[in-house]
Amino acid sequence: MIETVLYIAVGLAVLAATLVAYAWTRPGAFRFARSTRIAAAPDAIFPLINDLKAFSSWSPFERKDPNIKSVYSGPQSGVGQRHDWDGNKDVGAGWVIITESVAPSRVGMQLNMTRPMACSNRVTFTLVPDDGMTTVTWAMEGEMSLVAKVLNVVVGMDRMCGPEFEAGLKTLKAKVEAPGLSAVA
Repeated sequence: MIETVLYIAVGLAVLAATLVAYAWTRPGAFRFARSTRIAAAPDAIFPLINDLKAFSSWSPFERKDPNIKSVYSGPQSGVGQRHDWDGNKDVGAGWVIITESVAPSRVGMQLNMTRPMACSNRVTFTLVPDDGMTTVTWAMEGEMSLVAKVLNVVVGMDRMCGPEFEAGLKTLKAKVEAPGLSAVA
């Protein structure tokens, strides 16, 4: 019995060491993106991204915690507007600030999470007119620590966050394309 437990423990230790060694060899940066086409001009969509309060109205992350504590500071929109939040285990805590605003084609943000895991990533939205529609792309990129690399091997940043970006873009699309509703919340 003790020998079996010892063999299992050694096997698990070797497996863990192999996983960490493999993760260590992986690239130190990540990038993933999702896109959708929206039946509207970039001018109708841009305000919903360039204003973090409006962004919160369609963000998939906001819906995960109805009791999220949010504080907005800085200008009403554009460069310097900041959103600090503290939420449940599904939302975590952190802040995002708009660092770039090129109407109506691009919004850049710096995302800093403090919980559940500290990280600092760049988020970019691009809006490209396309045959009477607009292709909106939501991308995120950043550097990965060894712990983040291990998580990326096991779970995958793209698999973890990609579906959230897809859900958010779907909600944005519905919000903008809804008949008779103003695009700006």
